[in-house]
Amino acid sequence: MSILYMNLGLVYMLSMFARKVQSSSIRVSYLVPARVAVFLAIVVFVCVSGLRKNIGDTFFYMHSYEITTYTWSQVQAQSDIGFGLLQMFLKNISGDPQLLVFTTALITNTLIVLVLYNYSKLFELSLYVYITGGLFIVSMNGIRQVLAAAIAFTAIKYIMNGNMKRYIAVVLVASLFHQSALILIPIYFLVRFKAWSKATVALLLLSVVIVVGFEQFSNLLFNTIEGTQYEEYKDFQEGGANFLRVVVYGAPLIVAFFGKDKLREIFPNSDYMVNLTLVGLVFMIVSTQNWIFARFSIYFTLYQLILISWIVKLFRPRDEKLIYFALIVLYFGYFYFENDLNMNLQYESDYLVW
Repeated sequence: MSILYMNLGLVYMLSMFARKVQSSSIRVSYLVPARVAVFLAIVVFVCVSGLRKNIGDTFFYMHSYEITTYTWSQVQAQSDIGFGLLQMFLKNISGDPQLLVFTTALITNTLIVLVLYNYSKLFELSLYVYITGGLFIVSMNGIRQVLAAAIAFTAIKYIMNGNMKRYIAVVLVASLFHQSALILIPIYFLVRFKAWSKATVALLLLSVVIVVGFEQFSNLLFNTIEGTQYEEYKDFQEGGANFLRVVVYGAPLIVAFFGKDKLREIFPNSDYMVNLTLVGLVFMIVSTQNWIFARFSIYFTLYQLILISWIVKLFRPRDEKLIYFALIVLYFGYFYFENDLNMNLQYESDYLVW
């Protein structure tokens, strides 16, 4: 865990510097040092993630890459053809599976950091929660899905400006790496309404209904996906997600609800972030019955990272520092509990040794 704690510290300091410089009154010269700090934060992320050799499915991805001979026919037979093409391209460069891990880490973290830099109010807080909230760890486990989520995340501006065609085009590209990204197409129509409207209540009620009638819902869902690459999920027997994750995920939404008017005033596009985060909460609630549904929340956690950077500003100016500090402490406690105490996570690398 030492490397992961160092990653947290370095990224936080660099992103804090980038945000402080960007918000400086010296508008002529802030761009260069701010962008350098952002670049260095990306470098830290990519090195830590890209030079690992364990965590989650990393070993299996590396092993598969090492033993597979990628051909056009083999790639075309895959359901996620984009990921197959990426592996075939990389295999022509080197058979070392570390190249695959490093490349996916580079693309995923670069896209996520750049979008957060452009849309977060407190950039360093978004990156801090990206790590301590668990998504950075997840990106080293569900490599394909978080890569797809990062690609889809770049379409955020098309949600905001209502450019449906470009949004769908980006999502289709993302689906080439993980077909589950296609769920984001109908989501576009679901989230383009005013937050905390009747539709919001309907979403929350839907999650409760699904939890109560989970057996019937799961039978219907798994019958629908039978014959696809995801049919194996019906045999998934690892139980439900920890309810603590639901609490951690839902807490920013509670604050956003009570400060909804001010949030719209300081962040006009906040309704989209709230709605997208809310959809993720629905999946998190359902995942308490079967952990596999937490995988879908990956796509929406990225929008929560933006939302949480704005909710600090919903409090009185004299209370902002206290709320900010409370978030830092609470998320660090969650990070420590989940990864150190609960999972006893160990980071291994042939290149980064501490």
